[in-house]
Amino acid sequence: MSSKIVHTEGESNTSDARRTWLKKSIGPRSEPLLRRDSSAFLHQSLSSPCVSTIAKADGIWIEDMDGRRFMDFHGNSVHHIGYGHPKLVAAIKAQLDDLPFAPRRFTNDPAVELAEKLAQIAPGDLGKVLFTTGGSDANEVALKIARAATGRFKTISFWDSFHGAGMGAASVGGEATFRSHIAGPLLPGTEHVAPFACYRCPYNHAGPDTCGLACAKMVDFVLEREGDVAAVIAEPMRAVPYVPPPGFWKAVREACNRRGALLIMDEIPTGLGKTGRMFAFEHDEIIPDIVTLGKSLGGGILPIAACVARADLDVCGDFAIGHYTHEKNPVTSRAALTTIQIIEEEGLVERSAELGQYAMDQLQNRLGDVEIVGDIRGRGLMFGVEIVEDRADKTPGNARAEQIYYACLDAGLSFKISQGCVLTLSPPLTISRADLDRALEIVVTAIKAAA
Repeated sequence: MSSKIVHTEGESNTSDARRTWLKKSIGPRSEPLLRRDSSAFLHQSLSSPCVSTIAKADGIWIEDMDGRRFMDFHGNSVHHIGYGHPKLVAAIKAQLDDLPFAPRRFTNDPAVELAEKLAQIAPGDLGKVLFTTGGSDANEVALKIARAATGRFKTISFWDSFHGAGMGAASVGGEATFRSHIAGPLLPGTEHVAPFACYRCPYNHAGPDTCGLACAKMVDFVLEREGDVAAVIAEPMRAVPYVPPPGFWKAVREACNRRGALLIMDEIPTGLGKTGRMFAFEHDEIIPDIVTLGKSLGGGILPIAACVARADLDVCGDFAIGHYTHEKNPVTSRAALTTIQIIEEEGLVERSAELGQYAMDQLQNRLGDVEIVGDIRGRGLMFGVEIVEDRADKTPGNARAEQIYYACLDAGLSFKISQGCVLTLSPPLTISRADLDRALEIVVTAIKAAA
């Protein structure tokens, strides 16, 4: 969490902008803990060493040890209901008193109730569940089910995608950060194709109804040529963010049906209302064979993820596909169950759709003619602004994006930069209209200053 206050994906750990910000912004209470952190933890890109501390997290706000407060528009995608929701905190405390743990061979009411609830809110016949402690593990379970059900081992996924840091998840993922510098081969049979990227596609800019869906046709092409693919695994909407073209997932769904491959939707960052639907794939009117959830499922407090499969994919009873120590943990199950209840009771899915459209309209109206803005895109409360040097050829504006980022941080707004130049904004679904307006004003002001 602390590393995310000033986290910029693609930014060098030793960039001039980063060093300048750290020198002027890290206070006397934060600096000793940062030194201890750097000494104690293994270092890795995008995480350690950390660049700030965190002392409080409440609602949409995070605060460092020196009292600097930031609206958190990143939150590692866990904070759909904000930080420290009082109903969730109370439910976790009560569950700790009632039943703090359960060995996985002994069932308990919160775990079963959560499994039943996920089957209830998932569309179609997605009705069999297995819990894990993280999204990477949930994706690995999904891959094992696909292999067992089809008798095949190959997968198709997309370059630049992210499905977790485990060896199998990194193999189907496409982010260089999680694939490079690993000695030896990754998982065999993990084929990759180019991702949908409508903002760069010539068909998308030629006029209405001209999209040729070449990206979806490539998935079908590889499925046909390989002939023995177990599953296509993908994010329904990439969190960087990229929105698929209309008809894309319908075409991929039909291709999977024709070729005998399963379709796995990784909803770990997008699920549970972030995009204005309970599941992001619902925008595209398809139902996958398996869906994975995580991150926000624990309400921004506890780690829990889930793999939800079609009932007829319950084919692994004679061997183990998960066997996680906390597979049926009653406390994390209670946290997830309460989180879903809060999302439903407070109408947060609908709120995400409404506020997300409002935010997109504001950004389009105020930044649509700014020359360094290459694209504004998103769904619900997951949206982004691409910063460019040249609008015509979409030359990435990495340096400008970094400048904008630190200006926003100085003004009290934290988010992440994706792919070096996309300001990626993902606030909690509980954010007020006034706070959203304040954040948008910070972003617009910083972009116009940089331009």
